[in-house]
Amino acid sequence: MLVYAKSMKNSISIVIAFVLIACQNGSETLATLYGLPKKLKEVSGIVYAEKDDLFWTLEDKGNANKIYGLNAKNGAIEKTVTIENAINTDWEDITKDAVGNLYIGDFGNNDNVRKDLCIYKIDKESLNQKNAIAAYRISFSYPEQNEFPPKKTKLFFDVEGFFEYKNYFYLFTKNRSKGFDGTAFVYKIPNKAGLHQAVLMGEFKTCDNYNHCAITSATISPDASKVVLLTHDKIVLFEGFEGDDFLKGKQSQLKLNHFSQKEAICFKNNETLIIADEKTNKVGGNVYEVNLSTLKSVP
Repeated sequence: MLVYAKSMKNSISIVIAFVLIACQNGSETLATLYGLPKKLKEVSGIVYAEKDDLFWTLEDKGNANKIYGLNAKNGAIEKTVTIENAINTDWEDITKDAVGNLYIGDFGNNDNVRKDLCIYKIDKESLNQKNAIAAYRISFSYPEQNEFPPKKTKLFFDVEGFFEYKNYFYLFTKNRSKGFDGTAFVYKIPNKAGLHQAVLMGEFKTCDNYNHCAITSATISPDASKVVLLTHDKIVLFEGFEGDDFLKGKQSQLKLNHFSQKEAICFKNNETLIIADEKTNKVGGNVYEVNLSTLKSVP
């Protein structure tokens, strides 16, 4: 499994390099706000804190157990908070609740072998400190997973995108299966301390090309009318749903006209999206802004 995961990651990097060389990062859609600070090489999630006008971000596996508050206007690091009682096994996304508490998703699971998946709550009052203690830990497992790892054609239990909505977390899986067909699952977990069984809400499909349709981040609009999922060159939009029945809404894919290793997305307001990508082969490592109204559907 490890060889397969490394091979897949290498192939993604090669594809990104060739596409970016051809396109020279050109896009009539995305506006580059600024480059990420040089110390942040593997940003894997982003969320907007309106009160402080900061983008909170983090890095994934192999990086520090820290979160960073970026000045929303220029991208400079204004705050760095070390989460003392949390290990960065594979932090893949960050989100917030309605009152401004942050949540770290430690659920990266490339090889589908982890049994220590969890989410950390960081109280908003802790965000002015250099060192903080996670208020509590939400641990969970997938009832549908019986093998660790499953067969190569059943690698459905990696997650890189989630959000919090009305005291529940919604996780969108990243399909790493051999013979990728775009299948993704949506799981629901209560926002409370303890060990929980994730509840499968349903499944949907993106497209059958891993490099273009594997899900790398997720977000919900402030008014909860839209759910957006990120891939390397497009977003998947759900709208017109009721409550948390996202999959019964209208699903569409919108082109970003830009291919890179995009790993993080959030809403700044109900129409404006913020996207960040990792730097790959000297390309990327930026924060972008785009208005939903400017995006066109994939044919």
